Amino acid sequence: MSERYIVAIEIGSSKLRGAVGTADETGMLDVLAVEEEKLTGSVRYGCINNVEVSNAISRICQRLEEYPRIAPRTIKGVYVGLGGRSMTSTLVDVEARLPAELEITREIITDLRNRAAHNIPQERDVAEVVPVKFTVDNKTQANPVGSYGTSVGSRMCVVSCQPVIKRMIRRVLSERLGFEINGYVTRPLAEGSLALTDDERRLGCMLVDFGAETTTVVIYKNGAPVYVATLPLGSRNITLDLTALNYIEERAEEIKKVSGNAMGAETGRRPGADGIDYSEVNNYVHARAAEIVTNILTQIDYADMRAADLPGGIILVGGGSRLRGFNELLAQQSKMKVRMGTTQAAVRISDSAINPAENIDVIATLAVAARMPMAECMAEPEQRQDADPADSDPYDNYDDNGDDDEETSRIGRLDEDDDEFAPRRKKKKDKETASRDSDNHSSRGFSIFSSLRKKIAGIMDEGDEM
Repeated sequence: MSERYIVAIEIGSSKLRGAVGTADETGMLDVLAVEEEKLTGSVRYGCINNVEVSNAISRICQRLEEYPRIAPRTIKGVYVGLGGRSMTSTLVDVEARLPAELEITREIITDLRNRAAHNIPQERDVAEVVPVKFTVDNKTQANPVGSYGTSVGSRMCVVSCQPVIKRMIRRVLSERLGFEINGYVTRPLAEGSLALTDDERRLGCMLVDFGAETTTVVIYKNGAPVYVATLPLGSRNITLDLTALNYIEERAEEIKKVSGNAMGAETGRRPGADGIDYSEVNNYVHARAAEIVTNILTQIDYADMRAADLPGGIILVGGGSRLRGFNELLAQQSKMKVRMGTTQAAVRISDSAINPAENIDVIATLAVAARMPMAECMAEPEQRQDADPADSDPYDNYDDNGDDDEETSRIGRLDEDDDEFAPRRKKKKDKETASRDSDNHSSRGFSIFSSLRKKIAGIMDEGDEM
């Protein structure tokens, strides 16, 4: 296979994103399409709390399937980004003592990873295990595989989350939409692999994903993540503060995006022609933004580090990071260099309408999925064979009592037209049957077909009625 299609779904608190890309044999990613749907209330702090979010995901997937480079393929499997308020990290030290001086193999390193994962309480799901450093016979080794020793140790960064995150994802994607979940991708680490340079990770830096309801901090040192934490604060907190000025939330969000400034009120500015006192607005914006900045910088202390340990600076991603003045406020308070994050790794963007910085979360998930073991995300169109119309009976699927086959009956009668996912499920199983049945799902319609067939065949009883 020269290339494979990859589908990624990102579930955020304010919006959903879906993307399709292709990866060649080397893992080079070409992003073909990105679609999104805005959300209100269905996802809180990165966790689905209402399975009706499946409606929005279904619409995203339908639009993706219509892109010229994707159609007529259909989506059957997805990779999903993991994030949310419950995501944290733990540093775990593990060691393996060997019976003699032996070669360190990949199997031994895999066993160390598994042992590190088992150190996490069972009430949490392990999202990813990343090596921070290795030692062989108490000497630091960058890559222990292939070396010889009598003991090998490692410090692992184990990232975990509450099980409800994956459980709700499965309920929506697998049970309601019928998609296969080909893999989970830890969103903060995926963004770090895409938005940071190798030098920044080795020197030490902090990635900040400033989202709608959460802010995730990942601290890197010597090329590896050493600390991950998610704060229950986001840009929506600023919006809710502005509602205290007697604005509805939608209007407060618009004012924040258009005129909000995290640096505070501009001196000498008067109320605008629209009657809004922007000085008062930006006093609110600055107060909440300063609180979020303080909480972000406190994470450096929690990681047992100082700002001087992170010469790579702070890299900002996420929708909240586009708030005017936020990066300046963060640089002012931290005395560190701050830059906006965008794709640093080799990724092609086929559609010029796709902004890599704004869609870095879903693009990062695609990029990581491209390096994961191959799994099919899209079904190729069925090969149709030419047939003589005279050899086929259009009523073969109907019996004489007006009933169709069991599966068509389930879709046509039980799910009915108010089930948004019946057409998608049916399309996956039998496109031709779904197309034929789409004009009329009712049992009355099937009875008419059956009676018509009898009449045509000349076997209609004298007492039968249409």
